[in-house]
Amino acid sequence: MDRSRLEAFSDGVFAVAITLLALDLAVAGPEGHGPLAEQLYHKWPAFLAYLISFFMIGIIWVNHHALVRQITKVDRTLLFLNLVLLLFVVLIPFSTATVADYFTRHDWDTQVAMMIYGGVFLGMSIGFSMVFEWTLHGERVYQPLPPERHWPARVRFVGGALVYVAAIVIALVSDVASFVLIAVIAVYYIFERTPSAPGAPEGGDEGTVA
Repeated sequence: MDRSRLEAFSDGVFAVAITLLALDLAVAGPEGHGPLAEQLYHKWPAFLAYLISFFMIGIIWVNHHALVRQITKVDRTLLFLNLVLLLFVVLIPFSTATVADYFTRHDWDTQVAMMIYGGVFLGMSIGFSMVFEWTLHGERVYQPLPPERHWPARVRFVGGALVYVAAIVIALVSDVASFVLIAVIAVYYIFERTPSAPGAPEGGDEGTVA
């Protein structure tokens, strides 16, 4: 197994997760469920949650690609760390559908749904953070970050996990505020790139399992 297989497997998981998001966007149908416009209006939480989750999966996919293409050697530790990341990626459609179903209630169930939603994103962030941390040690990437840039990079990119913790706590008080905070994180990561050195040169070694 080389680096390309690691990335191909991960890409497949990302693709499945991002496709499953759309399954919650169905409407009840024309028989006895009111006008289509009214049905679509009542589904707005599903559309909004879908939009945020779609971009979050897309963003982590972009950053995952940028990170993996720098790796010179894939070992068993990296494979399992990558599985932790993918574990939470595939939970995003479930948490998104849960938020869509309960968001308009604004009760304890909505708060629980938001805590699950934030918790899944927190797990995804931790999973990516572990993969990123793995790249900071040893001769594992083509052009490692200088040691003095390690902590600024962690704070700038991986620090988003702390915001997810805040979103989970805030959900106990305001489910709307928690949802908005998660949406803000998504916007932030659209513009924030993976803090790393340039990747492998064209035609570089694909890397193999150690």
